Amino acid sequence: MTGTKTGVLIAGVSIGDCVHVAGILNFLKLAEAHGYRTEFIGAAKSPEEIVAWTKDNKPDILAIGYRLDPDAAGRLFSRLKQVLDEAGLYPHQRLVFGGTPPVAEVAKASGIFERAFSGAEDISEIVGYLKGETGSSVRVDFPDNLVDRIAWKAPYPLLRHHFGLPSVEATRTGIERISEAGVLDVVSIGPDQNAQEHFFHPENMDPDQDGAGGVPVRSARDFELLYAASRRGNYPLMRCYSGTRDVIRFGEMLLNTIKNAWTAIPLCWYNVLDRRGPRGVEQAMTEAQEAIARHAERGIPVEVNEAHHWSLRDAPDVVAVAAAYLGALNAKSLGVKDYVAQYMFNTPPGTGAAMDLGKMLAKLELIESLVDHDFRVWRQVRAGLASFPTDLDMAKGHLAASTLVSMNLKPHIVHVVGFCEGDHAATPEDIIESCKIVQGVIRNCMEGMPDMTLSDEVQARKNRLVEEAKILLHAIAQLPEIVPELLINDALQGDEQDKSVSALTNPRVLSYAIKIGLLDAPHLQGNPAACGRIRAAMVGGACVAIDPESGKVLPEIERVERILNGLKKSGGRRT
Repeated sequence: MTGTKTGVLIAGVSIGDCVHVAGILNFLKLAEAHGYRTEFIGAAKSPEEIVAWTKDNKPDILAIGYRLDPDAAGRLFSRLKQVLDEAGLYPHQRLVFGGTPPVAEVAKASGIFERAFSGAEDISEIVGYLKGETGSSVRVDFPDNLVDRIAWKAPYPLLRHHFGLPSVEATRTGIERISEAGVLDVVSIGPDQNAQEHFFHPENMDPDQDGAGGVPVRSARDFELLYAASRRGNYPLMRCYSGTRDVIRFGEMLLNTIKNAWTAIPLCWYNVLDRRGPRGVEQAMTEAQEAIARHAERGIPVEVNEAHHWSLRDAPDVVAVAAAYLGALNAKSLGVKDYVAQYMFNTPPGTGAAMDLGKMLAKLELIESLVDHDFRVWRQVRAGLASFPTDLDMAKGHLAASTLVSMNLKPHIVHVVGFCEGDHAATPEDIIESCKIVQGVIRNCMEGMPDMTLSDEVQARKNRLVEEAKILLHAIAQLPEIVPELLINDALQGDEQDKSVSALTNPRVLSYAIKIGLLDAPHLQGNPAACGRIRAAMVGGACVAIDPESGKVLPEIERVERILNGLKKSGGRRT
C-alpha cells in the first residue's frame, strides 16, 4: 500500500500469535485516504521482529494490532517496550493500538501507545487522530460547515438524524446526550407543525397541537438553546427544515440561530397540496424559489426535498424521478453551488430492492447531468419512514438492509431513520443505537462489497425510468406551446434548451402540470389544487402507472399523450 500526498509513513502489524489483520488493514486504508504512505509489515510478528523492521525502515507511526488474550497482550506490550528501549527507539517512536475492548484497556494502561482504539469508537475519532489528534483529551477541530465536514470525514459519509421531542427542554438535554455520544454528524431539528406554519403568527397556533410531530420551538431563543446544547462531544452540525409559511424569514432566523448547515425547501409542497399551509401551489413555488435564491447568494447548500414527497403519496416511480430532476434544475437555475440530493429508499412501501436501486440511479443520472464547475451535488441517502415495521427487532434489520442497499450510491450523507419510528418518535438512546447499527453496516461496506448497481435488472429499470422521465419532462416543457397564456409575462427567447429550462423552472407551468395531472399522485384525489386521477400499483417491486379501466401497466408515453391530446382538444383545459 502506498500513498503520495505526504511523506508520513504509517506501518501496520499484528503482534505475538495474533493473525487477525482486517482491523489493521482497514486503518491503513483510511490513513491512505487521508494522505499517508502506508506499509503492512505482516501478521503474528514478535516484538523483536517488529523492532528490527522499525529500526531499519523508520516509520513515523507504528500501528500494532492484537485481538487475543488481554493478559498475554500485557506481557507482549512490556516486552515490546523493553526491546524498543534497547534499540534506542523508546519513547520517541510513535505507537498506536487497535484491538478488542479488553485488550485496548491493557494497551492504554501500558503507557506506550499514544492512542488505543477498541472498535467501539465513531469513525470520526479515528479520522481526528489521523488529522493530528494525539491524545484522548485533545479536542478534534470539527469543521463547522457541510462541505468541509464531508471532506474531513471522507471516505466515510456523514450521519444525520431527525430529532424533536414534545418539549424544548427535553429536546435540549437530548441533543446534549447525542452530541456527547459522538455518533451523529448532523442533528436535524424537527419542529412541530405549529412552529412550521405559525412561528411568526402565534395567535394562529392551536395549543392542543403543541408538540405534535416535533419540538414546540416558539422563539429564536429556543433555537439558540438547542444550538448551544450541541456545542460538545463531536460538535455536530445543526439544521432544520424550512417552514411552511414565511419561508424566507424562517430561513434567515435559522441561519442566525443554529448556523443552518443546509436548507431543505420543497418546490411543490408545504401548501394546499399537502394541506400543510394556506398557500396556493404557484405562490408556494414562487416563494420557494426566492428562498432558494437567497440561500444561494449566501453560499448556503440547498436541498430541494421534492422527489420523495411524490413517492410518499404513491406516485409512479417515473413521476418521482422527473421531480428529482426538476428540484435540481431549479436549484441550479437559482444560483445554488452546493446541492444536496436526497434519495429516499423503500418508498412507497413494497418497493423491491432492485427496482429501488434502479429508481435511485435514474434520479442520480439525471441530477448529476447538471454538474459543472459551478454546481456540485452531494448525495444523501435514507430509508423510507413509512416502510419501518412496528416490531423493533425486525425494524433494526430493516434499517441495516436499507442502509446496505443505499450505500451503492456512494453517499456523502446517510440520513439515519431511527429503527423505532414505526412505533414511537426517536429518543436520544434510540438515535444512538440506530447510528451504531448504520455505522456497522457502513464499516462493512467500506471494507469491500459487491457492486449491486451492475445488476442487469437494476440497470434495465434505471434506463427505463430515465427514458420515461425524459418523456414526462418534455411534455411539461411543451405546455407553453399548447397553453401560451402560461408564459404571458415571460419572453421565450433562445434555443429550444433555453425554452425548456424556462418552462421547467416556471411556477405557473409547474403548478399547471400538477393541475392537469402530468405530475400526479393517487393520494391527491379530491384535492382541488391537483388532478388526482392517476392510478398506480406495485408491479414486480416497482411503482407504475396503470390504466384505470383495464388495470394494465400504462406506459408513460401513452399516459402523457392522453393528457396532452385532451388538452389540445379542449383548448388548454383538462377534460
